[in-house]
Amino acid sequence: MDKAIHRQKVLLQHLNPSSSSIHDNDSSSTSLNASACLAGDSAAYHRTASFGDDVVIVAAYRTALCKAKRGGFKDTHPDDLLAPVLKAVVEKTNLNPSEVGDIVVGSVLGAGSQRASECRMAAFYAGFPETVPVRTVNRQCSSGLQAVADVAAAIRAGFYDIGIGAGLESMTTNPMAWDGSVNPKVEMFEQARNCLLPMGVTSENVANRFGVSRKEQDEAAVESHKRAAAATASGRFKDEIVPVSTKIVDPKTGEEKSVTISVDDGIRPNATLADLSKLKAVFKKDGTTTAGNSSQVTDGAGAVLLMKRSIAVQKGLPILGVFRSFVAVGVDPAIMGVGPAAAIPVAVKAAGLQLDDIDLFEINEAFASQFVYCRNKLGLDSQKINVNGGAMAIGHPLGATGARCVATLLHEMKKRGKDCRFGVISMCIGTGMGAAAVFERGDSVDELRNARVGDNLYLSKDAR
Repeated sequence: MDKAIHRQKVLLQHLNPSSSSIHDNDSSSTSLNASACLAGDSAAYHRTASFGDDVVIVAAYRTALCKAKRGGFKDTHPDDLLAPVLKAVVEKTNLNPSEVGDIVVGSVLGAGSQRASECRMAAFYAGFPETVPVRTVNRQCSSGLQAVADVAAAIRAGFYDIGIGAGLESMTTNPMAWDGSVNPKVEMFEQARNCLLPMGVTSENVANRFGVSRKEQDEAAVESHKRAAAATASGRFKDEIVPVSTKIVDPKTGEEKSVTISVDDGIRPNATLADLSKLKAVFKKDGTTTAGNSSQVTDGAGAVLLMKRSIAVQKGLPILGVFRSFVAVGVDPAIMGVGPAAAIPVAVKAAGLQLDDIDLFEINEAFASQFVYCRNKLGLDSQKINVNGGAMAIGHPLGATGARCVATLLHEMKKRGKDCRFGVISMCIGTGMGAAAVFERGDSVDELRNARVGDNLYLSKDAR
């Protein structure tokens, strides 16, 4: 109690920096640096809402990610991918499923009404009662993150106190394809026409326009596999992956084999620069984008359980992370891969932070060209980005990637502890957009919000 009273005195002094000193319980005087207390933009976000109204994440899980048509989930129905992660977020938190206000699932390739029905079916498989509604959302590659953001926004708006943001994609079941004819009007609008460009062509555009070399791209791919392999070998992903019991059918004999999938199967531990340099460009004769430096076509799912902090505290649930900000921005469709470079600064500013405040980044590796460009454009430390590998190694199940990244980021931040406070997730989006969100490690703030009191009594975010 004495410590809490002392901290309140410090905060009050911060609000009135003209005073030159405060007194602790021993009546000893300590100087307070007023300029450091005037944290400005760095404190802006943290003082906009009451502590108990924070939207927090208490659980985030994903399936393993498997190669489409060839991997562990090639014979698994989409709803059977989603159900295990929905079940995990409530079972592992001992939450009554009936308390969930909504389940929002990001999905891209599945037909709208059919995928919506599959998601509702998955909720029933997972033990949710009929009273819990389900809907889908599609913002291309950011759909899983958009689902999490939509739930966070609904909680902030007071629509409900507890919700699940999820993501699902079976690229085995639903390959990328255009259904029906294209409106000829598109020829009259260049940007509309560029929405139809194959994603690999936009990758070539980024590499050509911004001078990203083939070697840089292949080096990024090798590093992604190296990090993902190391993370897998050391058990880094075990806390976030939910094992899925399913079947694999032998394509020649039709024989079914029961299996449990718990490891990402697209990682190539022995990938080398020499091997990748031998691969031919796929989208342009003299291009630089290859199968080796692009994201993998993947099956997988993820789910994130969000609620008001006051509810989490009331239930005694550990807080994995705090949802701080989200943005989606538009960019030129012809170079859609630059999306993260446009979105990340906006999201970070919205959280009242600066890029240097971010300790970890999960930036989706749709293509090495755009990943390298965004990293270089923002001047990011490569040791802070995709520390456990990214989509070139793990895979990119379009609608599930955002939810997968939330699970990966928050579990890694938890492992790193006090040295890792803020994290960012971002991805480019087909047709020319980018999305980004900022998260804070769950145990790094208290009711004084960004007041991290050090020996010098600074109350700024920089106090360590």
